[in-house]
Amino acid sequence: MLAAERGAARNTLAAYAADLADAAAHAARAGEAPAAMTEVTLRAYLGALTMSGLAARTAARRLSALRQFHRFLVREGVRADDPTELLDRPRLPTNLPKLLSESEVDALLAAAAARPDERQAVVMRAALEILYASGLRISELLALPRTALAGDAALLLVRGKGGKERLVPLSQAARAAAAPLLAGKGRWLFPGRDPRHAMTRQGFAQALKHVALDAGLDPARVSPHVLRHSFASHMLARGADLRSLQVLLGHADIATTQIYTHVLAERLQRLVEQHHPLARPAAGARG
Repeated sequence: MLAAERGAARNTLAAYAADLADAAAHAARAGEAPAAMTEVTLRAYLGALTMSGLAARTAARRLSALRQFHRFLVREGVRADDPTELLDRPRLPTNLPKLLSESEVDALLAAAAARPDERQAVVMRAALEILYASGLRISELLALPRTALAGDAALLLVRGKGGKERLVPLSQAARAAAAPLLAGKGRWLFPGRDPRHAMTRQGFAQALKHVALDAGLDPARVSPHVLRHSFASHMLARGADLRSLQVLLGHADIATTQIYTHVLAERLQRLVEQHHPLARPAAGARG
């Protein structure tokens, strides 16, 4: 079902298989078949994960796999109840997304354009402009066909997780940076060393490391996902709303987008400080 109906990636299928196999092994020790696990057994399984020191995020992912599995069983009529309905999700640490400042993004783009290898300069400038202008995932960027930027359309058709398509606006600067790539041959906008295949994530990461060093940035702070976080945070800081950002990022659930709400809180605080009549009283006006 995950492969045929949702178009899940190979890594996603492997993760679900491993998670469900681990839960099934626990159920077998309790004398239960995988499709007949009880709520008591599942609670014991989640408790065992916690006791073993497993990271909360990993435990939460396993619970998510179990929920998807049991919802599937209910839909298919294999069982009448869903024993995961009342299970509590492990409490996750609230890690704020890492991001670059606007000036650091500017430095990164300038460094990409100044790479000594002219071909690499064009490729990296175009890639970083598109990533920062649209908030694409690196997998979405590298999967772009050359025809994605053909014509004068201001929107880019992106195929995201689960094969879901969405339209994202593309800035004029990003289109201009990518224009030299349209003259090449082959299927991919960002081809690899073998033009029959798209550039790999590893190859892109290696090139990005050099660009970060040229920009005077710690390469450990710079990644395609950090640029995605930067895009989202900078958009919110400049007035975008959370729902629109959810659509642009391709999040299925707005709860995922809400990791950026700290930016909204900071913006609201600045607005109060700047515009509330009692926020910054004139010297000598009070007291």
